[in-house]
Amino acid sequence: MSILSRGSRLPEPRLRATALAAAVLSCLPLVAAAQSAPAVATAAASLPAVVVTATRTPVQVDRTVADVTVLSADDLAVQSGRTLSEVLAQQAGIQFSSNGGQGKSSSLFVRGLEARHVLLLVDGVRYGSATLGTPDFDNLPLGDIERIEIVRGPLASLYGSDAVGGVVQVFTRRAQPGQGLRGNGSLTAGSHAYAQGSGGLSFDDGLWNGAVQLVHTENRGFSSTNERVLYGSHNADPDGFNQNAGSVQLGLRLPQGWQLNARLLQSEARSAYDDGPGADSLARLRTQVASVDATGQVLSGWTTQLRVARSANDYETMASASPWTDLGTIATVQQQISWDNTFALPVGSLLLVAEHLTQKVSKPAQDYDITERTIRSVALGYNAVVGAHTVQASVRHDANSQYGDQTTGNLGYGYALTPALRLTAQAGTSFVAPSFNQLYWPSYGNPRLEPEKGKHAEIGLRYVQGAHQLSATVFGNRMRGYITQGANPVNLPYAQSHGVTLAYDGQLGPVRLSAAVDHMNPRNDTEGSTSQGNLLQRRARNDAKLSADVELGAWTVGTAMQAYSHRFDDVANTRRLAGYAVADLHAQWQFQRDWSLGARLNNVFDRQYETAWGYNQPGRELYVTLRYSPR
Repeated sequence: MSILSRGSRLPEPRLRATALAAAVLSCLPLVAAAQSAPAVATAAASLPAVVVTATRTPVQVDRTVADVTVLSADDLAVQSGRTLSEVLAQQAGIQFSSNGGQGKSSSLFVRGLEARHVLLLVDGVRYGSATLGTPDFDNLPLGDIERIEIVRGPLASLYGSDAVGGVVQVFTRRAQPGQGLRGNGSLTAGSHAYAQGSGGLSFDDGLWNGAVQLVHTENRGFSSTNERVLYGSHNADPDGFNQNAGSVQLGLRLPQGWQLNARLLQSEARSAYDDGPGADSLARLRTQVASVDATGQVLSGWTTQLRVARSANDYETMASASPWTDLGTIATVQQQISWDNTFALPVGSLLLVAEHLTQKVSKPAQDYDITERTIRSVALGYNAVVGAHTVQASVRHDANSQYGDQTTGNLGYGYALTPALRLTAQAGTSFVAPSFNQLYWPSYGNPRLEPEKGKHAEIGLRYVQGAHQLSATVFGNRMRGYITQGANPVNLPYAQSHGVTLAYDGQLGPVRLSAAVDHMNPRNDTEGSTSQGNLLQRRARNDAKLSADVELGAWTVGTAMQAYSHRFDDVANTRRLAGYAVADLHAQWQFQRDWSLGARLNNVFDRQYETAWGYNQPGRELYVTLRYSPR
């Protein structure tokens, strides 16, 4: 098994999903009776969503220069059986690869860039593996997520290393203002003995607010590999997954608008994988993201937020068929202190950020030569909307204990040509520090690696009229010192990815329709290289995505389709992964105000395809969900 991948049968869990969720669901009618009367809908409900990731301050999504997508809890609720990586890859400009099903290693590619060029935040806290140098989506359950913000484009000038192709921010469940006591729950059963139970409570009494959510998942799974997989890693047994996860949020409102919050996300899973015959290879995945923050107004026009946070990402190999794999835990701990200050100016607002980040890593057997690094950062941002003009600018300086001083910047501009038509443009720089594996893995790493540095630019045109939104974005990314994949990596002079994205979202009569088409050219651009002009690994040049939903009284029915051109699994472009297209169907019956019964059929035509050489993807799967969700 490659040290850049993750992955028998799973032991019977002590807590069955059906028993857990049945107990939760049985209590929900009592909770419903205790709820206050539903709030009257207001015109504010139709206003554009407010996002924080794009500028690190609250801003309406239609006022951002960057290309932003927001996924709500309702969007995620219909994704039964899908992983977080698969859901994100349904969005424009994003592709993914996976080493099998749930709990297996996956990679997200935004605008053709590397997996290490995407930053993952959980409630504002950096989360991922500093050993691999990539975000880790594989142990985050959809049932614990309230909302996701996806920002495409360079954001290193706000968030530092890794925020090159974009930032994905996950927000865990939380109470909504003025909602009183409220419960939710769901039961899902499906193919491969899939069972999931989810339940939670939230409250807000004006002074205190809080939420707790529990999710348990079991899945017998399918064989992650087939006979084509490299290094003799194939094992025909099913590779299952079970997970216990939960999130807790507690908030206190203080006088003069101050808010104190404490948040915790915890997830532990066991994931079977293949790394050869002769053993039921098994890994334990552990996720923890904890934070405490205080937000409030210091003086008129000065708002501040101080956050202290810790995230932990553990991958423990419990059993392995490979003689080259050490049993034990590869761990990342990231400790973060951040202080964000926003100052209202006569025109626009000023953002001042100070951060301190410590990354600590460890592995079994021979440890890394260096196991810790610190990054001290300051950032300055400016945001303004003046008539038809929008200006967003930022600059950041990072003092890295391994790589010294790094400075990145970004400048964005938007202009409303008409009330419905808006032109946007931005340019920025970025850098990415090598991972600990790339630097120090025994007989694999290269301690002489230098950071990658990027230059990025894009121009977009957006049309918004009534229920219709249409956009076209042309982008270009050029990375200097691009780090190669595999053993003994080196810095290539250049790699680049440029392309165009066309997207539509709107309402056509009773049909809600979303569509996107991407054309990209992610390739090695190093003159004289034997692979010059070749496509970068596991990325397709072309993809198209379409979803449609229609409401028919108490029923909602819909479909989602994705199609990808071919890609290559190796630098030399000799291992060709065929293009593919998949289609899903879903339906939901709202048989009472707060209760629904849904069904989802994934991969309707049972398409067999690979996103990584020798690794299987799910075939046709059916899921049925009973859900309680107060309206």
